[in-house]
Amino acid sequence: MTAKSVDTAVVGGGIVGLAHALAAARRGDRVVLFERDAFATGASIRNFGMIWAIGQQRGAIYERALRSREVWLEIAAKTGLWAVEAGSLHLAHHDDEVAVLEEFLAAAPAAGERGARLLTASEAAHRGPAVRRDGLRAALWSPTEVNVDPRGAIPAVASHLAGEYGVHVRFGETVRGIDMPHLTTTGGTWRADRVYVCSGNDFATLYPDVFADSGLVRCKLQMMRTGVQPGGWQLGPMLCGGLTLLHYAAFDGLAARRQLAERLDAELPFERGHGIHVLLSQTADGRLTVGDSHAYAMTHDPFQDESVNEAVLRYLARFADVPSTEVTERWEGYYPSLRDGRTELVVTPEPGVTVVNGVGGAGMTLSFGLAEEVVG
Repeated sequence: MTAKSVDTAVVGGGIVGLAHALAAARRGDRVVLFERDAFATGASIRNFGMIWAIGQQRGAIYERALRSREVWLEIAAKTGLWAVEAGSLHLAHHDDEVAVLEEFLAAAPAAGERGARLLTASEAAHRGPAVRRDGLRAALWSPTEVNVDPRGAIPAVASHLAGEYGVHVRFGETVRGIDMPHLTTTGGTWRADRVYVCSGNDFATLYPDVFADSGLVRCKLQMMRTGVQPGGWQLGPMLCGGLTLLHYAAFDGLAARRQLAERLDAELPFERGHGIHVLLSQTADGRLTVGDSHAYAMTHDPFQDESVNEAVLRYLARFADVPSTEVTERWEGYYPSLRDGRTELVVTPEPGVTVVNGVGGAGMTLSFGLAEEVVG
């Protein structure tokens, strides 16, 4: 059988793979994308739908996130996928949290240029209907964060690739092996000049030796979703509290962060021990997504710990007041994570093949920008 021929092949139908397929197609390549499952089921649909630039490492990674934001909005304008420029509020209920936010703004002029600024408690409550005023001292407002609904957004991007750029999107087809310039799949043989392997949590099928030496581990998280909020209630800006200031790289290296970590380690040992920080976003149909926890290992048990979910909801109640917190869905997610400060793994195991992985929990935020850098 004659091999079908393209310029670029992409392995993986999550957001990282979709982003690389888009970047290659925009360059003018003939592109095929392979996803072994019938539809995306991994981390790309098991998240908040937050395009969360404000949390990313200051400098080039923040700019990468802003570029990804632009691409999301471009795709939304063309496809009609739900994408709301909701912005975000980091709510500070303690002086040490305010100190971190003040130091961050001084250290991140680019965020200030994009409209990030400190609000009073009254200003924050006016901007966010879910903001709990009790004890609130200040809040960091950032207008750059975009809310998408991942369960709809990922299929919409795949359809956009096929319809707008003629990408061969082949769900339910596994790539068994690569021997450049050929790929052997469960559907036949393809020839490609370039291959991008964006296989997410699958470390074993292709180039297992690369992953064994990569430093990647798997992160397991727990998340929840409420039912539709009554009366068409809208969250407005996406919300988080003080624990989040200890999670994201944007706040790394700030002197005030050390004092905050010491207090929260003492006050909330369970939350800190389970990697809990709490984010709140909304879906297109009005449900609220809340989470999450973080545990790191190569292999995890498949079970949820309800005490973790309870801790997440307790902490949410400290800074948010929503009409209904009745949980209708719970799930765990898994994604590859680099624990050494690197923001991604990009390696070339053989000529013509690039493995892209390890974007951690920032795939929705960084992938479009990263793909343009890698492909370009």
